[in-house]
Amino acid sequence: MLDTALNISLALILMALALNAYRLAVGPSMPDRLLALDTMYVTSIALIVLMGLWLTTKTYFEAALLIAMLGFISTVAVCKYLLRGDIIE
Repeated sequence: MLDTALNISLALILMALALNAYRLAVGPSMPDRLLALDTMYVTSIALIVLMGLWLTTKTYFEAALLIAMLGFISTVAVCKYLLRGDIIE
């Protein structure tokens, strides 16, 4: 039962990543592309957590935490750059 749920959720997360990649490439404006990139971070974190569940190891959860922190910091930096034109000010 758990294997079936993991396979279905893996397929749905991969589909979400593909749709986010499409929005990132085609997005009509820069904020749309930034939102697609941020959503890709969250989706990739979910993918890594699923891999950790599937392989029953704790290393993937630590990697997901690191990617979450880097994703948040990079999103804030890009938003500041889009609003002000400079990151550190």
